[in-house]
Amino acid sequence: MVIIAPFAFVLLFFISAPYGRYLRAGWGPTVTSKTGWLLMEAPASLLMLSVLFFIPVNLVVYLFLVVWQVHYFHRAFFYPFTLTSLRRIPVAVVLMAIVFNSANAFLNGYHFVLHQDWYGQEWLTSWNFIAGLLLFAQGYYITKRSDRMLAALRSDASDDYQIPRGFFYRYVSSPNYLGETVQWFGWALMTLSPAAWVFLLWTIANLLPRAISHHRWYREQFADYPKDRKAFIPFVL
Repeated sequence: MVIIAPFAFVLLFFISAPYGRYLRAGWGPTVTSKTGWLLMEAPASLLMLSVLFFIPVNLVVYLFLVVWQVHYFHRAFFYPFTLTSLRRIPVAVVLMAIVFNSANAFLNGYHFVLHQDWYGQEWLTSWNFIAGLLLFAQGYYITKRSDRMLAALRSDASDDYQIPRGFFYRYVSSPNYLGETVQWFGWALMTLSPAAWVFLLWTIANLLPRAISHHRWYREQFADYPKDRKAFIPFVL
């Protein structure tokens, strides 16, 4: 996954993943957004639960699993049913996401199975756990609030895009992607797991090119788009 991530990063600057505003013909059959997001995100939630069958009671690891589920259970089993967009998602994209989320959940979960002895009670008072948890919470809040603001702009199920304003949209074009990056940096810091750092690498490889594409798209579509907004922070572009 470490070797593949840089190739995916470069490729996504030239080929935007065909969903959302970049949906286009030529990618085969499609499913509704609700179905697509449910199928894509569910493996990450459900596979991580399997960790519970392989380790004895470990408060720290259990807390990690709760933090993981705060994101992925919501992403799989709540978020899809809030979508109002009429756009669809190619089955090919759904399948690729299922493969990635399954591999990612396996690596992160298997780390806890192999190295559960790392995580004693003292971990909860370590600087990296406290800082990581705070960053995760901050990133989660930024992501969810930004997503809600985007959804509110299309509350009538229209697929017409508008300029989002306020909150972190004052500074960046895609604060939901910024928040998710901060969130998974926090996860990596909390766990100090090699799998978590690989996940962060993939988060950047996937979201940074898409954030830059969004930034350019907004500037092309809207003459009054705020000139001082950045594509991505901390990558100030």
